[in-house]
Amino acid sequence: MMDNIKDIILSGSGGIKAEIIRLRRHFHMNPELSFEEFETSAFICSFLEENGISYRKNTGTGIIGEINGSLPGGRIIALRAEMDALSVNERNETPYKSLKPGRMHACGHDAHLAMLMGSARLLNGLRDKFAGTILLIFQPGEELAPGGARLMIESGAFNNPRPEIILAQHVLPELETGKVGYKAGKYMASSDEIYLSVIGKGGHAALPGASTDQILIASRLIVALKETIAAKQKENNIPTVLGIGHIRGDGATNVIPEKVEIAGTFRTFDEKWRKEAKQIIRKVSGDVAKESGVTIVVRIVDGYPVLINDEKLTSRAISLSGELLGKENVETFQTRMSSEDFAFFTESFPSLYLRAGIRKSGTEMKNLHSPDFDIDEEGLVTGVANMCWLAVNFLRDN
Repeated sequence: MMDNIKDIILSGSGGIKAEIIRLRRHFHMNPELSFEEFETSAFICSFLEENGISYRKNTGTGIIGEINGSLPGGRIIALRAEMDALSVNERNETPYKSLKPGRMHACGHDAHLAMLMGSARLLNGLRDKFAGTILLIFQPGEELAPGGARLMIESGAFNNPRPEIILAQHVLPELETGKVGYKAGKYMASSDEIYLSVIGKGGHAALPGASTDQILIASRLIVALKETIAAKQKENNIPTVLGIGHIRGDGATNVIPEKVEIAGTFRTFDEKWRKEAKQIIRKVSGDVAKESGVTIVVRIVDGYPVLINDEKLTSRAISLSGELLGKENVETFQTRMSSEDFAFFTESFPSLYLRAGIRKSGTEMKNLHSPDFDIDEEGLVTGVANMCWLAVNFLRDN
């Protein structure tokens, strides 16, 4: 029976290729920022209605669809895709280029939506061949803390029915089209946003004794934070990044500003060390402020936890994908310092976050979050087939 379903999935995913591409291009042309996905949400609702799939709204623009198998018994699983775009001005000149200046699906969420919708259509047509329930999670706000995943979970959206497994896939430009990839256990880092304001007495740059030098103090603060975190990282041997991406002091050649603002990110793979590092950032900032005679305001926005893939699910998925696509098209990865709010799902449910290849062999890689990002749309078909195959098998696995 499963061989028959495999053939149906492979032929069916290829048969809806044009529709999947059309959906992806629609979203790419009409990007919306985090928690502002109103048109996107309405479009998805119309699609679900047209395909006879029931759904409910959640957390503003979020949607949870539901497909029930016709056979008795079965499990409850969920498939998730994100809806939001980034504040990036697209440089590509394609027929489906973003129509909204300064906004772009530069992280592939347009592809994720299209693959989930394609999977929904295919799985809905297979209802008489499986038992159980498939939830379709269209999630807002992945790119913006506190993250749509966290908000949807905290709303109680998954209490009844409660999924036993949640799956998500993300396109990866490093991975060639036709391939999928996995990493069991810890895969992606936690991430927190660090905001520091150095506030003192400004003045004429030619009269240094009459003011406190906020630019110099901010520089010392950054060095002290970097060195302290690096020393502790070496001691505990846990992969860690403290990255500073923004410094602003509105002075001039002869004006020392009263305030200098610093912003950065802290990432690691250990929740205990993550908590300790935040205390270190506050203590070092306090020490520098005291030594320098200024005020340093520390604001830390809690981001996403470490993303941990369920070991058994990952092992089973690797085997299943090998059956569907061939073992040569299944790769395994190392950890990544990037982060994902799907980590909130991995904290609460047995979960699996996998990768879909979207780079045509022999072509230049176009990085995620860049103005030049684009995909080989042939990869959408593989993504749909693999997700459907995992879904029907996980529904029946004990």
